[in-house]
Amino acid sequence: MLGLILAVLLAIGADYRSEIEKWRAAEEAALRSETGWLTLAGLEWFQEGENRISLPKGAPDFGIFELRGGKVTLHPPDGAPIEMRPDSSGNPTIFTRDSYSVTVIVRGKRVGLRIRDRNSPGLREFRGMKWYPVQESYRVVARWEAYEQPKMIGIVNVLGDVNQEKSPGRAWFQIQGKEYSLEPVESGRNLFFIFRDATSGKETYGGGRFLYADAAKDGSIILDFNKAVNPPCAFTPFATCPLPPSQNRLPIRIEAGELAPPPH
Repeated sequence: MLGLILAVLLAIGADYRSEIEKWRAAEEAALRSETGWLTLAGLEWFQEGENRISLPKGAPDFGIFELRGGKVTLHPPDGAPIEMRPDSSGNPTIFTRDSYSVTVIVRGKRVGLRIRDRNSPGLREFRGMKWYPVQESYRVVARWEAYEQPKMIGIVNVLGDVNQEKSPGRAWFQIQGKEYSLEPVESGRNLFFIFRDATSGKETYGGGRFLYADAAKDGSIILDFNKAVNPPCAFTPFATCPLPPSQNRLPIRIEAGELAPPPH
């Protein structure tokens, strides 16, 4: 009987590891895709009026970008003007020439241009995501403390902007017999945790990591730290990542999830 129980537990563990490895492979595929963070090749911030953007060497001429009252119009060297919908619209305009594409982004009061290159050095030189070994003990059931009304919390990004985001509650969980908590912000139907722990800046990325979780059910949620991932800023200097708020800076080592990539 003991042997049968052990075999069942080993099978469950193997299934879980297989699930996580499959999930991690999908994450790497997304990172390597044409819309992944490795294709970022530049980020320029507009001034009011006409802007001629400094593009990477070898990039085609996109023309002049005109910012007026928060709206950007592209005047290409050939063709009619194009009104560029920003990423904040939910349906941004993507303008492509050769292997390059540009989109307008809005960050706080800043309006800028995100430049991608399908043949970027970052993508060509990437050697794969690095991870801690899968440990099922880092898949924890957390007690969910829902707020009566979502609370606004300030999330600082790498630009120094402070964005007020809605937090619907707090997750309380135990690691190595001690209780800790994390406060997420809303991300569609999911919960988005931006956290830092005692591995940050050592084995893992110094700017912290991201973790997504399904919405709470019956007063609890699953926090699977084996799925903790690096923010885009770990892979490119052209991202505008949020940083962990003070309440999400854990004093313990979370030896699970993604490791820091080699310096870019």
